[in-house]
Amino acid sequence: MTHELFVNVQPGEVSFAITEDKQLVEFQREEQTVSFTVGNIYLGRVKKIMPGLNACFVDVGSEKDAFLHYLDLGTQFYSLQKYLKQVTSDRKKSFPMSKVALQPEKEKEGNISEVLQTGQEILVQVTKEPINTKGPRLTCELSFAGRYLILIPFEDKVSVSSKIKSPEERTRLKQLLQSIKPKNYGIIVRTVAEGKRVAELDAELRHLVNCWETLIEKTQKSTKPPTLVHEESNRTVALLRDLFNPSYESIHVNNQEVWREVKNYVQQIAPERADIVKLYKGELPIFDHFAITKQIKSSFGRIVSFKGGAYLVIEHTEALHVVDVNSGNRARNNATNQEDNALEVNLAAADELSRQLRLRDMGGIIVVDFIDMDKSENRQKLYERMTQNMENDRAKHNILPLTKFGLMQITRQRVRPAIDMPTEEKCPTCYGKGKVQSSILFTDTLESKIDNLANNLGIRKFTLHVHPYVAAYINKGFISLYRKWQMKYGFGIRVIPNQSLAFLEYHFIDASGKEIDMKEETEIK
Repeated sequence: MTHELFVNVQPGEVSFAITEDKQLVEFQREEQTVSFTVGNIYLGRVKKIMPGLNACFVDVGSEKDAFLHYLDLGTQFYSLQKYLKQVTSDRKKSFPMSKVALQPEKEKEGNISEVLQTGQEILVQVTKEPINTKGPRLTCELSFAGRYLILIPFEDKVSVSSKIKSPEERTRLKQLLQSIKPKNYGIIVRTVAEGKRVAELDAELRHLVNCWETLIEKTQKSTKPPTLVHEESNRTVALLRDLFNPSYESIHVNNQEVWREVKNYVQQIAPERADIVKLYKGELPIFDHFAITKQIKSSFGRIVSFKGGAYLVIEHTEALHVVDVNSGNRARNNATNQEDNALEVNLAAADELSRQLRLRDMGGIIVVDFIDMDKSENRQKLYERMTQNMENDRAKHNILPLTKFGLMQITRQRVRPAIDMPTEEKCPTCYGKGKVQSSILFTDTLESKIDNLANNLGIRKFTLHVHPYVAAYINKGFISLYRKWQMKYGFGIRVIPNQSLAFLEYHFIDASGKEIDMKEETEIK
C-alpha cells in the first residue's frame, strides 16, 4: 500500500490530505491564525477552583479558560511545582535537572483545592483543542514527542511500545536508553524505534532534552502569565512525525517555505528518502491536479454513497455521532437471499465507515445502525471486519459487538472538533434570492472587471480562477475569448479552472498570491 501526502497552503489556512493507494483517507484543514495546537506548553495561572468537579480552570490566553482535572495533574506534580518555584525565584541562575530531588508522588485520589490555589502559576500542556463551547483540555504531565522517543521530565523509567513484539529488541532498546538518558527524565520508546541505531536515538534524545531546557529558559524570562513557553512543531512537520513510514511514495507541497521545512525534517529522519518531498508548481490548484477536490466533495456531507447504490447517513450531535446504513437499490441486486444481501452491504459499510471516521476525525461516541442480520456468525463477521479496518487508526478507540437491535457502539479519541465540510455550493451570485444575472452576460461582467484591473488600477499580471465549465467556454475556439482578452489587456492574464468554485463564482489573484477584491455591492451578502 502506497501513501501520499498533499499539503495545500492558502492565505489564512492550510489543508492536509493523505491518500492510500490514491484513495483519500485523512483530511485536515486549519486556519493559520489558530492560536492553539495540541502539544503546546504554557505557563498559566489558576483562575478558578471547582471543588465539585475536582478540577480547576486555568488562564492560558484562550478565549475560554482551559480545563484541568485533578487526575491530569500527574503523579510527579509536586516535583514539577517545586522546580518551577526554584527557576522563577532566581531568573538568572540555572537549575540542572540532574540535581533535582524528586518529591513524593501525588496521591491518585485527593482534592484539587488541597493542591492548587487561585492565582497560582503552573506549567500545563494542551491535550485537546477547544471544542464547541468548551475550552482547551490540559495536563501537567508534560511530554516532548519525537519520531522515535517521547521525553517525560521528572520520571526515571524507560517504557517500550507494546507494538514491539520481539523480547530481544525490547530488552536491547530498554538497556540502550537506560545507559544514555540523563537523570530525572523518563522515556517512552515508540514503535518506529525498532531496529534503530544508538546514534539516531541519542541525537533525538539530546534534541528533546534541549526542548525542555529551552522551555525553562523561557519560563524564567516570563514575567506575566499566561505565556507560551513551548510551541509544538507546525502541523505539517507534526503530522509527518507521527505518520511517516517507508511506504510514503511522495509528499507534495505547493508552498516553497513549507516545502523547505518538510524537506529539512525528512532529511533529518530519513536522508535516503529526502527526494520524495516535491514542490508543486502547477497552475491548477494542487488538490484539483491530484483529484483530491473531487474526493472531498464526494466523501463529506450528510449522505455518503458506496458500493452498488448503498449509502451511509451521518448525523452529528453534541453528545454523539449517529450513522445509519441503507441498502438503497441493493435490495434488487442478485443476492441469494435477504441475509446474504444484508451481510454484503454491512461489510462494505464497515469498510467505508472506518475510512469516514479517520477522514472526518470523528470522536466521542459513534452509534451505527447496521442492517439487521439473523445469523450470529454474520454479526461476528461484521464485528471482526470493523475491528480489522480500525487497526490502522492512530486514534485510541474501542468497538463493541452488535447489540440485539443491530447497533454497533464505537468510542474514538476526540482531540479536535470533527471536520464537517460543506458539499453543497451556495449560489455566489444571488445568495438564495433565486434570481441571477443572465449567464450569457457573465463573461461580459468578467471582461469589465479585467478592464478595470488593467486600465484603471494598473494591474496587468493576475490569474482569474473560475469553474472548469466557464474556463472551457473562455478557452474554446481558434481565437478564443481568452486570447482576445490577452491581446486587448496584455499577456499577464491567466485563466485557471478551479473545481472548488461554484458555477458563476470567480476570484482574481495577483502575482503575489493574494486575492484582489473585485466584488460589487450587489454581490456582497
